[in-house]
Order: sequence, then C-alpha cells, then structure tokens
Amino acid sequence: MNRQLPPDIGIRVLQAWLKSGSPLAPLQVMADEIGYLFQIPLPAFHPYVVFGPHANRAVLVTQRERLLWRNTDPVTDLLRRGVLVVDGAEHEAYRKQMEPALHPAQLPAYAEMMIAQAKRISDRWQAGQVVDMLVESRKIALLIIFQALFSEDIAQDLPYLWQPILKAIAFISPGAWILWRRMPRPSFTAPLRQLDAYLYGLIAKRRAGEPRPDLLQALIEADYSDEVIRDQMLTMLIAGHDTSTALLAWVFVLLGQHPAVMQELAAAIDQSEKAPFLDAVIKEALRLYPPIHIGNRRVAQPLELEEGVIPAGERLFYSIYLTHRDRRIWEAADEFRPQRFLSGRQTPPFSFVPFGGGPRACIGAAFGQLEARLVLTYLLRHFSFEPLQIERIHAHMGATLEPRPGVWMRVQPRRQT
Repeated sequence: MNRQLPPDIGIRVLQAWLKSGSPLAPLQVMADEIGYLFQIPLPAFHPYVVFGPHANRAVLVTQRERLLWRNTDPVTDLLRRGVLVVDGAEHEAYRKQMEPALHPAQLPAYAEMMIAQAKRISDRWQAGQVVDMLVESRKIALLIIFQALFSEDIAQDLPYLWQPILKAIAFISPGAWILWRRMPRPSFTAPLRQLDAYLYGLIAKRRAGEPRPDLLQALIEADYSDEVIRDQMLTMLIAGHDTSTALLAWVFVLLGQHPAVMQELAAAIDQSEKAPFLDAVIKEALRLYPPIHIGNRRVAQPLELEEGVIPAGERLFYSIYLTHRDRRIWEAADEFRPQRFLSGRQTPPFSFVPFGGGPRACIGAAFGQLEARLVLTYLLRHFSFEPLQIERIHAHMGATLEPRPGVWMRVQPRRQT
C-alpha cells in the first residue's frame, strides 16, 4: 500500500471520472494500480477502500467487532436509530423483532401479491408505449414493500409520496456534503417532513385499528416509541424498495444490450415457472451492478488485513462493486455472461456479496430475490421490450447503484393478460 504511485495516476483518475461521469471508474483505476487496499486522497475526505474476498471476510465476519456501522453522515441523520445504522445490542433487538416478517418461510405468502402489483402497473401500459423501466420498477417495488411490511395499499398515495421518497434517497446519496459535512440543505426539509408525517400517520392508524400480521405490527407489539418505529419503517422502505428498483432496472438494461439473451430468457420463462436461466441473469446483474455497491464503516479498533493495518478512527469503505469485477476471480469480469452462474465453476467465499454477509447480512435478501424473480417472470411473459438509447446509460452512484438517465423501452403485449 505504501509503494510509490505513478506520477500520472491523479491525471488518469480524473480522466476516468470525466469520461464515465461516475466515481466508479476512478475507483477501478486506483484498484488496478494499487491493489486491494488504498486511500482516497481528497481534502477533508480520505477514507480507506478495501475489496476482495479476504477483506470482505474480515469486514463482514472475522473482524466485524472492530467496526461500527454508525457514522456521522446523512444516512444516520435520516434513519436516526434505524436497524441499519446502530450497533451491538440495540441492532440485535431491532433485528430480532423484524426478521420474522422477512423470514424465508413467510415468503410464499407474498408471492401472489408481488405478481399482482407487477400486473397492476403494467396494465397501464399501452401497446407501443415508451416507458422508463427505472420509474416503472420503482412503482412496482414501492407498492410491494408497503403492502408486504405495512399492509398498506399506497396506489392512490403514490403521487403524494413519489417526490418525498426521491428526496430521501437523494439526501443520503454522495454529494458535496462529503467535503462540507454541515452544508445547508434547505430543499430537503419540507419533503422529508412530508414523508415522516405519512409514516407517523400509518403508525397512528394501526395503533387505533385492527392488528395485522406484518412488520409494523411486530414493532408496535415490541412496545417501541413512534419515533423508533418510524426509524425502522423508513429504513426498510428506503433499503427495501430502492435496491429492488435498481436490480430490476439493471436487468432490463442488460437484456436491452443483449437481445439474444432476452429472447432466450423469455423462451425459458414461457416453458417453466422456475427457470434456472432467470436466476443466472439476476445473479449476473447483481454481480455487475450490485445495488448496494459499497459498505460504509467506522473503524473502532485497528483493522488488520493482509495488505496493511487501517488505524482506529478512520472511515472504511468495502467495495462490493470492485470485488465483483476483480479480474483475478471473474473471467471476462466486465462482460455480461449469465452462463457463468450455470457452469458450476466455484469462486472463493466472499467473492460474490450483493447482500453482504455474516451476522448482519441483508435482512431482506430472500425477499428481494423472490420479488425480482416473480416480477421479471410476469413482465417478460406478458410483454416484449424494445430498448431505446440503452447505450447511453451509465451507472449513477446514489443511495444504490442505478442506471441513469433512465431505461427507456418500447413495450408490446406478447399475449392477453
């Protein structure tokens, strides 16, 4: 890590950023040049970045007690005491209350509803209409998450919630606050209050009404305050729908760029409800464009890695994106090859970590994978998708990794729905 860097690396990092419009390309340049551990050299912002199976195992399992999830950043400002940004016994208590609603045994109860929400949104499409599959995927994901976790049909409220939710996502996305932590952000105040008011309204409605077998009820029965319940609801709302949105949208991007794969997948889905090729496509999308592309930690005790020691008090990022494109692990790492997940070839443990790993692996991983499988099966069985301007799409590093400026596709019904 301490070897002298080429004098032109700063120029190459800048060129990569300007060409791609994303910090991902400069991170790749630094990873290629320096290796599995490096430090970002920005004024007032110089976190350590690690990637690869060995570092992932240390961060997620063997040395996880040396790291804290709670940081001094907008994610913590927004989620407050949410399960994602607390540590120790507090995290374990929240997770214990929330896990039953997302346990794999519970998933079959959600299947019919997930399909119905995909149908509900796609029924609005007209033959030949051009739609943005990033937007349409978000609509489906929002309807699903509210219904599954809060037993709430928000179809009528979606226009009211849309901008506040997008503002909440923008609030926690990388931006100028990285260099100026306490910069004024007045444009977020009103929409975030609007979103809070809606969630507090759902809590009050439930307290006054009939119990439902869902996550909201579990939090109420745990005797948490409205504030703590709001924090868990917002955490699950943002994390649970934004990741699904990104995954669905990237699948459509990749299928649009590879029409032969789209045809093969549609044929496989027509033949079977459970198509292994669909799972392979989903996994390959997660590999190339993991929605949660980077993990954010604070180093409480020195972290000892093969490449060096990261001192206490530092900020640490572990890059899922870089791990998933590590050329030492993945053949043709930057290429879309779903067949790699059907070949039987094994990769090292912790080389494929789209949902993290260890005791704090994503609580909704199984839910999200089922959602993607069912929604994609329904849409590809009932519609054909013609990509428009797919080649202009780039990966935007926001709260999740999402395709920008949009995923425009012309839709045509394949059969009567």
